[in-house]
Amino acid sequence: MLAQELLKLQPDAIVACGGPAAIAIVQATHSVPIVFVQVVDPVSLGIVQNLARPGGNVTGFTHFELTIVRKWLQALKDLAPSGTRVAVIFDPDNPASAVWLRGVETVAPSFGMRLTPTGVRDAPEIERAIEALARESNGALIVLPNPVTQHHRELTIAFAARYRLPAIYPYRFYAESGGLMSYGFDVPEMYRRSATYVDRILRGESPGDLPVQAPTKFELIINLKTAKALGLTVPSSIFAAADEVID
Repeated sequence: MLAQELLKLQPDAIVACGGPAAIAIVQATHSVPIVFVQVVDPVSLGIVQNLARPGGNVTGFTHFELTIVRKWLQALKDLAPSGTRVAVIFDPDNPASAVWLRGVETVAPSFGMRLTPTGVRDAPEIERAIEALARESNGALIVLPNPVTQHHRELTIAFAARYRLPAIYPYRFYAESGGLMSYGFDVPEMYRRSATYVDRILRGESPGDLPVQAPTKFELIINLKTAKALGLTVPSSIFAAADEVID
């Protein structure tokens, strides 16, 4: 319904953020140019035919990179070497979660990590997930990108602190809100890049001829105050790699 209402405005182009929004708009029009942003796997979602030549009226920017997942696990291992169990918090109703989760499952064995994938849909489920992780020793937490955990980020951060669990998050605003650390793509930079695609399309280029692009800029943010509260010593390797340290 919202997609149809948007099309009634007769836009020259549409920027769609996230998989659900992109799918809805793609299904609603095959003529209005669409640039999607933050879509994990646009091919499997049926949004584009392939990444190099998307075809049709759609192109955009994906934000899944296996290197991000590897960095999450490496950072946790560097900061909390005794950690062997990782709860992966995700939204089971979000199709993007499956892609991220497969990535974590692929990489985790090389770090000697045992995963506990934990789907959450609301605040009580987040509380129960973190409480369950805290019942055993050597636990750590990965929070996957999704609107549920973003909406409840203050709660997630507070419970991780309560149970003294090292955690890594996908966006910098988690670390700015008191989370231990975050690693992910630079969100504003990706939207700036999407604006260049919109400009090219409005100048006459076909969206289907513009390749889908992956992230090019990433950032590691460490909250030193939270690390100290958790009794963690931040190694020099983390300091050297960090794009920002929050005191």
